[in-house]
Amino acid sequence: MLQPLRRKPARYSLDAPTIESILEHARPLGHREDAEFLNLGFGFLYYGLVRSLRPDHIVVIGSGYGFSVVCLALGLKDNGRGTLTFVDPSYSLLRDGPLRTVGGTGQWDDPAKVRAHFARFEVEAIVTHHRLTSEEFFATYDRSGLAPIDLAFIDGNHSFKSASHDFMAVVRQCRRNSYVLLHDTNLAVREFLRHSGVRRLTKGIARQTEAFEIVDFPFASGVALVRVLEDRSPELVPA
Repeated sequence: MLQPLRRKPARYSLDAPTIESILEHARPLGHREDAEFLNLGFGFLYYGLVRSLRPDHIVVIGSGYGFSVVCLALGLKDNGRGTLTFVDPSYSLLRDGPLRTVGGTGQWDDPAKVRAHFARFEVEAIVTHHRLTSEEFFATYDRSGLAPIDLAFIDGNHSFKSASHDFMAVVRQCRRNSYVLLHDTNLAVREFLRHSGVRRLTKGIARQTEAFEIVDFPFASGVALVRVLEDRSPELVPA
């Protein structure tokens, strides 16, 4: 008679103290969070996707204080498998100016501080930070030895050109039935002023029904979830 496989003890990281720590130190920006009720908003979506999809490799492009990184990495931690590659050049509004970043604080300058930040949530062994632009990072992806991307979170430069580059660069490293999250899809004023192009990008994605499926959550700053339907998806037609 076959014996059942032994399983590791069940883990669930999102207890009240951890949620309080995420809200205080990883500081969500526009994820429909509510600190009064210990509600991570979209953070629960990010964590839940990782627990249900069980990805081996996640890529995150851009993060103010690491909210998306921590929520996704905790899912990997509780799954007992997977790694997360975090790409952010650590631009600062004061140091680098508004043409490079809006609201950047140079959060990711010091490798020791970056590691300590993620160690607070016990995910420092899961998260690897690359202090690079997304263009620099993806230019060497094929030679880097990194695995294909199973799940990605894009929250870098919000211009249409940059957001489109990041999306297609991710998709080129994805396989069929990978998923991509796009943050800040609901910035109507910034879209009108051409200061953001994520919403415009989602319209282009939605038209390519043979390559992608997309659902938008237009709450707070908004987030969209895209399913990749082909191993090699076409270039986006600008919206």
